[in-house]
Amino acid sequence: MTGTGVVIPVRAFALGKARLAAQLDDANRADLARKLADRVGAAAGELPTVVVSSASDVRDWARGRGLEVVDDPGTLDDAAATGRAWVRAHGCARAVIAHADLPLARSLAPLARDGARPIVAVVPCHRDDGTTVISVPVDVPFRFAYGPGSFRRHAAEARRLDLGFRVVRDAELAFDVDVPDDLHRLGLLVP
Repeated sequence: MTGTGVVIPVRAFALGKARLAAQLDDANRADLARKLADRVGAAAGELPTVVVSSASDVRDWARGRGLEVVDDPGTLDDAAATGRAWVRAHGCARAVIAHADLPLARSLAPLARDGARPIVAVVPCHRDDGTTVISVPVDVPFRFAYGPGSFRRHAAEARRLDLGFRVVRDAELAFDVDVPDDLHRLGLLVP
């Protein structure tokens, strides 16, 4: 196996970004989620890419972009694992799992460079707490552990499996949109 594939888990555009409900109505949140996902899809470039979602709006969007789609098994951890299995089944040695809410993403290539080497590469979020992008070899039983504190849990999992761990400090891939302050930083909301 050689090469790298990309996994983009997306719950649903219409229900996404619930923590921004006080600032954006449903239609504006769905529009924002779609634009952010567009950005991440484009950042995958020519790498084989799969979107993990069961939402019809997301599945239609992905197919419209020429991206493959697999069903969401229910949790972000399981979605990452399902996407990794798709990447492996398509002959790739490495899976890059990227959140769909990275407004500054231009390229996921910095996470693709390790190939089949036993290295986990992680982009911590701009708060140094979560994981916005993670790159793992597909032939190891890496357990994903998303949520608050995921950056440290992913480092611990790499140690448990005796894998190398590389932190990628990339401001474009680290900035995700979760809370109103993130919208302010992007200039999408006036304080």
